[in-house]
Amino acid sequence: MKGSHRTALLFLLPSFIFVVFFSLFPIFESFRLSFYRLILTLPWIGQKPIGWQNYIDLWDDPVAMESLFTTLIFVGVTIPLELLCGLGIALVLNEAFHGRGLLRAVVLIPWAIPTVVSARMWGWMFNDVYGVVNEILLALGVVEEGLAWTADPDLALAAVVAVDVWKTAPFMTLLILAALQTLPEDVYEAAQIDGARPVRVFLQITLPMIRGPLLVAVIFRMLDALRVFDVFYVLTSNSVDTTPMAGYARQKMFEHQQMGAGAAAASVLFALIAVFTAVYMVAARVKVEPEAA
Repeated sequence: MKGSHRTALLFLLPSFIFVVFFSLFPIFESFRLSFYRLILTLPWIGQKPIGWQNYIDLWDDPVAMESLFTTLIFVGVTIPLELLCGLGIALVLNEAFHGRGLLRAVVLIPWAIPTVVSARMWGWMFNDVYGVVNEILLALGVVEEGLAWTADPDLALAAVVAVDVWKTAPFMTLLILAALQTLPEDVYEAAQIDGARPVRVFLQITLPMIRGPLLVAVIFRMLDALRVFDVFYVLTSNSVDTTPMAGYARQKMFEHQQMGAGAAAASVLFALIAVFTAVYMVAARVKVEPEAA
């Protein structure tokens, strides 16, 4: 038994070393730098310890607070939309019909396209002069003139949300469809014999049985949405009005060369992700464990 434990530890050692050097060490180093004033354009200052001043400056910076608010709004809007779209598409693809296999492959195409490529594509579609989105809206009489979707601060966030939902809803579909494929058929046969309506079958049988995979899908998407950067950067050209928290941290580090301030923003984002994950996992355990018992 001891030999097998030793062998298992040897197999796990490379993964542990990888996590320490490429995950834990950068996190701790970023947290350490957040307590220093380190400006790369002023190298003679060096690493000057300033305590919590970077976090105080972050709290007092309206751009940082706007970035945090933008991130939270993005998470609060995209996750429910992606969950509803993914669940609806998965329920359709779970039914037996001609061409189902081809449709399943087509649905996954948006998720397979790299984010930068899809953002560039949608940036062209949202163009206020020759964009196809405005052409459709003009043809339907919804608008009287082309809208600058990615340049107008009042519309840019909605455009980013639409692109993110289009791209990542297939990911939710894939996870939910995999869960639906594992459900036992005899339960549905019994419900059909009892004369249960489809809505009741979904609410009382399907939804409770796939709650676990739904929770996993939501937490994965929540983690991605909290640290979102690329789709904002490509679509809105890093506009101050639509900069997420990750974009603000990058701007402080690489454009302003303020490594300490950028590290503080990154540490706040990491803490936010950790809190969201912990709260969500506790809530999920409370809901799932009584049923499992």
